[in-house]
Amino acid sequence: MFNYQAYSDMDLFQLVSKDDERAYRTLYDRYWNKLLVHAMLKLRVEEEVEEILQDVFLNLWRRRKTIQIKNTFHTYIASIVKYEILRHLARQKAKNTLEGKVSALYTVEDNTTQDWLDFEDLRDQIEASVCSLPEKCQLVFRLSREQGFTEKEIAGALHISPKTVEAHIGKALKILRSSLTELSGIFFSLLFLFLRIV
Repeated sequence: MFNYQAYSDMDLFQLVSKDDERAYRTLYDRYWNKLLVHAMLKLRVEEEVEEILQDVFLNLWRRRKTIQIKNTFHTYIASIVKYEILRHLARQKAKNTLEGKVSALYTVEDNTTQDWLDFEDLRDQIEASVCSLPEKCQLVFRLSREQGFTEKEIAGALHISPKTVEAHIGKALKILRSSLTELSGIFFSLLFLFLRIV
């Protein structure tokens, strides 16, 4: 019987890519607590952290045949967790920022039930459009427009070049302009404030 604990991370991952569930479980047990502690320092909400880690490991198994690790497994899995934390924070920030900016467009006199329903509809339309972007493009766009990161900061956080960041943002803006062509005046104003696409 194999002594899985004696195997290196990369040896285990090679076995995982060949559908070895015990190797997968060994990697899971080897990294779960380490990643949990690291992620808790960023999010501080254990339920959210556990959900992110479960998704990361589930995707690791689902994509086991196609994942290519260029450096070490440790670097790969830590980068994926960091990426997912950034996505999570960006989604949270998007919701809070959007509510504040939409509310600012309404006067007290106009704050009726219908106004609120309209707001919910607008928020859903914008979020759906942003969510339709490719995954990496969406993350870069959210970090730029929702969290106010500079292109240099995004490049450093995601380990990509500033030129790549610029390209992702340009692609996102082009897609959003194309998909949001029929806007009411309030919707257009909201997009101008929130997404800065014009």
